[in-house]
Amino acid sequence: MVEGKTAGARWIRRRSVPRAAGDGAKRDAPHRSAWERGRVLAVCAVLTAGLMAFHRAVPNSVGHLGSLLEVFLPWLGPVVVVLLVLALLRRSALALTALLLPVAAWTYLFGGLLLPGAGPGPDELVVVQHNVSDENADPAGTARALADAGPDLIALEELVPPALTVYAQTLAPDYPYHAVRGTVGLWSRHPLADAGTVDIRPRGITGAWSRGLRAVVRAPHGDIAAYVAHLPSVRVGASGLASSRRDESAGLLGRAVAAESVRTVLLLGDLNGTVDDRGLTPLTSRMNTAERGFAFSFPAGLPLARIDQVMARSATVRQIRTLPPTGSDHLPVVARIELD
Repeated sequence: MVEGKTAGARWIRRRSVPRAAGDGAKRDAPHRSAWERGRVLAVCAVLTAGLMAFHRAVPNSVGHLGSLLEVFLPWLGPVVVVLLVLALLRRSALALTALLLPVAAWTYLFGGLLLPGAGPGPDELVVVQHNVSDENADPAGTARALADAGPDLIALEELVPPALTVYAQTLAPDYPYHAVRGTVGLWSRHPLADAGTVDIRPRGITGAWSRGLRAVVRAPHGDIAAYVAHLPSVRVGASGLASSRRDESAGLLGRAVAAESVRTVLLLGDLNGTVDDRGLTPLTSRMNTAERGFAFSFPAGLPLARIDQVMARSATVRQIRTLPPTGSDHLPVVARIELD
């Protein structure tokens, strides 16, 4: 019995010996330094910065993942905000320092769009671009809303009878010149000349399909070749982004713009892609995009991306913004164009 008591006493003494201070600190996260905490957050910050800075390196070979990322690229900004809040709650100097990378990348890519634009200049045009929707129940109200913005040009897509007649009649008093080809049209305060169809039909599409228009605007500042286009829709599914037809159509439109003999060119249309989307490179590599404004235009109920575009050659798109909702699933966009 004595021997048993002695062994028990030794066991109690061993259990009562305090652990070394370092042993507990290694496993007790709250006692880590500010430079040791938040390693996962720091990694997430670096990865987010990498996606923004090197988005072109994301391959498009599988599901057009690169284009899908680029459609929502500005929305990596809110991701940075979430990481910032978590880093502050975690009191992680490591994560906060790493967040400087995505902040710098987002500011470089999109910060300029938030700056205030310059005031109107003497050689400017105001243009409106709107996919009015072939299911719009109030074409007259939509036409009046667009005219109230006071633009020089109005470009419309998804024009179908009998709504087309309503748009023409409602816009006629302020916009006596117009041209329509297929389901796209252009209304102008200034005379139009040489209106014609631009063939942007991708392979495999049959039947009536005309979504490209070119006309020369006889503006007071000189002739302007105005293009109106509606590129094929894209779909997001389990396999990624289905945009092959859109990309092919963008290539055809890009070649038409490249061959344009009139020096100043405007492109207005529902391009079913953002200006960051590499699928629109045949256009964005040849034309200027908006210097100021995000103008997310789709879907109208919760705008997530601007797929309604205004681009220019030998001119500058100073600012773009959205107008209030109409009867369409897109928001109208209005842009100020400074002519060179």
